[in-house]
Amino acid sequence: MTSERQLRLGAFMRPASIHTAAWRYPGGTPNANFDLKALTGYAQKLEQGKFDAFFMADHLAVLNMPMEALKRSATSTSFDPLTLLPALAMVTEHLGLIATASTTFEPAYTIARRFASLDHISGGRAAWNLVTTSNPDAALNFGMQDHMEHGERYRRAREFVDVVTGLWDSWADDAFIRDVDSGVFFDPDKLHVLDHNGEFLSVRGPLNIARPPQGWPVIVQAGASDAGRQLAAETAEVIFAAQPNLADGQAFYADVKGRMDQLGRARAHLKILPGAFVVVGETAAEAKEKRALLDSLVHYDSAIASLSIALGHDASGFDPDGPLPAIPESNASKSGRERVLALAERENLTVRQLAGRLGGYSGLAMVGTPSMIADQMQEWLLTDACDGFNVMFPYLPAGLDDFVDQVVPELQRRGLFRRKYEGMTLRENLGLPRPENQFFPVTD
Repeated sequence: MTSERQLRLGAFMRPASIHTAAWRYPGGTPNANFDLKALTGYAQKLEQGKFDAFFMADHLAVLNMPMEALKRSATSTSFDPLTLLPALAMVTEHLGLIATASTTFEPAYTIARRFASLDHISGGRAAWNLVTTSNPDAALNFGMQDHMEHGERYRRAREFVDVVTGLWDSWADDAFIRDVDSGVFFDPDKLHVLDHNGEFLSVRGPLNIARPPQGWPVIVQAGASDAGRQLAAETAEVIFAAQPNLADGQAFYADVKGRMDQLGRARAHLKILPGAFVVVGETAAEAKEKRALLDSLVHYDSAIASLSIALGHDASGFDPDGPLPAIPESNASKSGRERVLALAERENLTVRQLAGRLGGYSGLAMVGTPSMIADQMQEWLLTDACDGFNVMFPYLPAGLDDFVDQVVPELQRRGLFRRKYEGMTLRENLGLPRPENQFFPVTD
């Protein structure tokens, strides 16, 4: 029996695990970030499990934390996503490939060209995770002394999307006629020069690559602030959400889908996928033991630095065994800061306890047997809290193997997840429409 609602599953990779101590876990792969053979194996295992996509996070600077913490972290160094993902495209056939790229520091023309290239190379499996970049140290790597203010970053991002999608539509789908006899390679009447001049960007165009196979690579976002939600409602097709519990997930889902209603966008054209940190055990006790062992490997120096980043404020001087003091506003991620403050208040955590949670992973966690995890995923899906999940594996490769070999079959048995891919492109597998070219509409 197949449920009317079907889970969409992405794998959130960094390019390995998000957990600070994953590289230290027994049987783990400490050098996974720069081990192409290992990363290839992860991608192929995800495809075996019929995952929608390999979602690669990225940073444009090492994490802005003290060296005592930074030296313990494996999560801020990695290959460039748009260098790695074309290589993974060569060893997979269906798996979507989501790369992170910043609207604050990278040129719109370059972003449009690189993602169009990835879409062609992969046969239509590319997606762009649009981020505005909250790390102020990234500004210093791009010749800027001051980081752009939060609201300004989002205004720039909105214009950036218009420019990139406009560049993807530079050519009609049938512009390249390649008529050998006449010697005409493309039809000039099917070429559009964007000639954009806006508040932040000036881009002439056209893009010097054919329109992507998907029309546009899928647009992914993760912002949860009011500005981020509005940007997502207007432009995103997938949201990497971060609500820690069912009630918050339902509220976020209703809010963003409601904004889409007001804009006249179909709700089905945006998939909301909360991050879910999944630890699988044969029993609930075994799963909890795995999580406890993993969390025990997080050093306090690393934990307090993670808390500082989340708050946008130096927490190293706080009383470890006291409550979290009042935290002033900062230019860091607003939604991330609010989630941490809410967690501290909700569970009455000391600074040490809160830092320990942040140092490992503090968001939605599903820890238990395959049946227990499937129960939670099913409840979220069927009560309008999500359209699926971005699964975070606690360590690699065993955490990934556990999910694919044990949880996926349980979801399939319940009719909640595919047994075979719906198509060859990421859009087909996610159930998203192919965008019409805004400059060359199809006429009957």
